[in-house]
Amino acid sequence: MGNKAIVTGGSRGIGRGIALALASEGYDLAITYARKREAAESVAEEIRSRYGRECHCHQASLEIPGVAHDMFVKAVADLGGLDLLVNNAGLTICESIQNITEEKLDHLLNLDFRTFVILMRDATRYMIDHKIKGNIVNITSSRGERAYPECGIYCGLKAGLIHAIKAFALDVSAYGIRINNVAPGATRIRTKAEIAAMTTGEASDYFWREEYEDKTKEITSDFWDDLGELIPLGRAGTPEDVANAVLFLASEKASYITGVTLRVDGGLILPGMPEGFAGQGVTSSEGWGRPTMEGDGE
Repeated sequence: MGNKAIVTGGSRGIGRGIALALASEGYDLAITYARKREAAESVAEEIRSRYGRECHCHQASLEIPGVAHDMFVKAVADLGGLDLLVNNAGLTICESIQNITEEKLDHLLNLDFRTFVILMRDATRYMIDHKIKGNIVNITSSRGERAYPECGIYCGLKAGLIHAIKAFALDVSAYGIRINNVAPGATRIRTKAEIAAMTTGEASDYFWREEYEDKTKEITSDFWDDLGELIPLGRAGTPEDVANAVLFLASEKASYITGVTLRVDGGLILPGMPEGFAGQGVTSSEGWGRPTMEGDGE
């Protein structure tokens, strides 16, 4: 009998990558989706046909109070147990402090922090009651460690989660339960075609068009490739990169690790401010984290 995991936001992007990776390692799964039922069912069918594992789909608008708990109860019943919770579902809303609305503030607070805490509470209670030395992995963001303009609420919530799990990990350590975070950087969560659709106003994600359509007019279909050139390791991340980190933290290989946030960002936030490269001929296209190698351009 394999392990059992819940992955929120498992219908696409990072969540999909995590769900498939867990299935490949013998997990039965319950995944949630907000609106994209067909995408979630596609992931479930791939898991069943490719890996021979169970996969249950649950529609859940997790920002609504009470929905996360109800989903958890149903998902655990479907799975017949729980060994791993992956809190992944979330939303980024970029807005300056003078423009943020209460509606968007509440949405972010509920989805990106409150839901994470509620599901961690429910999962740890279940694991303790059933004497399961399980795991919880939250998907946070490297933005929890670095300030970005028009991102104070999102960055602050992710920073709060980074600190909160240190205390939560202590709360449940005596039961053999481990809680960790994975913090992705720039990750290919949308395809080039989806990004192109955003520039033409065809995107339908909640809040996405309103917040980003003006800012994405200049994004080309090579957005991820262009961005990757600015990252120290020379590429944008993939859902598989994040999934591999989740697999590690949930495995016995990480049995002595708890309360940590593992950054998976290709070195994105390591360089700090660019003033150290002033006057050294480093252009914005090279990225200040990637000084020219010896012999380059000779």
